[in-house]
Amino acid sequence: MAQVSYFVISPNALVSAYGLLYGPDRTVATPAEDWHQAIVDVVIPALNEADNIIPCLASVLRQTFKPRQIILIDDGSSDNTIELAKLFAESNQIKLIAIQRDHSIGKTPTIKRQSREFDSDVEFILDGDTILESETYIERTVQELYQGAGIASACGTILPLRWRDRKRILEWPTIRKFAKREPRMVHMPRTNIFHRLLRGITTMYREALYMFLQKFVYLGQMVMFGTITNPVGCAVAYRRKFVKDLFDRYEPIFGDDLTNSEDIFIGFAMLAKGYRNIQLQDVVARSVEPEAQGLPRQVYMWSSSFLQSCYYFDSLLRSPFKVCKRYWHERKGRKEHREKIRQMRKIDEPYRQPWGYDYTDKYGRPIGWTLFMSAVEKVFFPTALLIMTILQLWEPLVITVAVETAIAITVLVIVSKGHRLEFFIKGVLITPIRYLYILFDLLTLIRFSLDIWIRGDRKWRK
Repeated sequence: MAQVSYFVISPNALVSAYGLLYGPDRTVATPAEDWHQAIVDVVIPALNEADNIIPCLASVLRQTFKPRQIILIDDGSSDNTIELAKLFAESNQIKLIAIQRDHSIGKTPTIKRQSREFDSDVEFILDGDTILESETYIERTVQELYQGAGIASACGTILPLRWRDRKRILEWPTIRKFAKREPRMVHMPRTNIFHRLLRGITTMYREALYMFLQKFVYLGQMVMFGTITNPVGCAVAYRRKFVKDLFDRYEPIFGDDLTNSEDIFIGFAMLAKGYRNIQLQDVVARSVEPEAQGLPRQVYMWSSSFLQSCYYFDSLLRSPFKVCKRYWHERKGRKEHREKIRQMRKIDEPYRQPWGYDYTDKYGRPIGWTLFMSAVEKVFFPTALLIMTILQLWEPLVITVAVETAIAITVLVIVSKGHRLEFFIKGVLITPIRYLYILFDLLTLIRFSLDIWIRGDRKWRK
């Protein structure tokens, strides 16, 4: 998810702050379709999720908006993920379609195949290690998906799954009922205190990071542009037809090798088409985080996928250089648009813009400002810190780090209503980890450069 550097003194942070101060598009949406009639299929990609699949399925059962069916794709698990899922489904009369693969082929083919093989209106992707904490999560994302014809995806706020969340989830009625029938199948993950500590470090770091990104940066982007760069792929509702059309376009070019994180590529592709990716603040899902030693790989996957998507969708990144051209085009088109709407029923939609890749190539998109500045940040900030260290410019380095840390913690405390002291402490504790991963982005940049200009290796796939 966190494909932009968590560095507060940045152009993107200023744009988000401006968006929050300026306010949203006040156009009142008049949807052409009724979201209550939407057919929703929940697709659960899973690989060795025996510890998580029962809470995952139970969270779907609790939803106020019931899906037509649940499709579990076991991607070659070596544990009893699929057996547990079938037992739980049988115990609770769940309509479960279970597909078991002999070996892992990745998440991208799963999303592609289900968009083609089923006829739902909404393809809801829920990772096997993710739990929908809010009972209205599916309802709200589907509702938001239908607020405009140009909305391609909708997700809620994603937070780490903590140990205390697991204990609470095991008390849900459906899980307790299953535990009585299969007592050996329901338990807290078997792990020692050392591994819990390693996961706890990751959880603390990610909780603070996600709060800052989603409650400030992404919220500001939503207000300013009506979209975020990409959905958070562990619990997201897609317009199935849009996803199918996307793969029909890009599969002949890339096959299944999109990028190292499919949700970032999908998000960029939707933006290039002129669609929007929505994030909601009022519903929450929680996802299992890796142990601390697994963080570098996950950070690399997200960061490299962002760079890879920038490479593929460079017309979006050039948007700031086309702003004047876009302004005059839109100004000229307003008169023509007013004439058209007199002759046809008007359907209002906030942040509405022309659709099509050709328009993006010629005029760019407003959200392109965020993508361009994110790419600059990824190169400039780690490089600047490294140069100051190499040249032993200790005074400016210390001042930069101190001021940035103070602002970061201040913003984090402001957005963490009800938990401000907790997040103040977490903000202080995670600062060394945060700077370590800002510098780690340099290694990602080097690897990306080698892939592009030296090895010519673009077989990127999650």
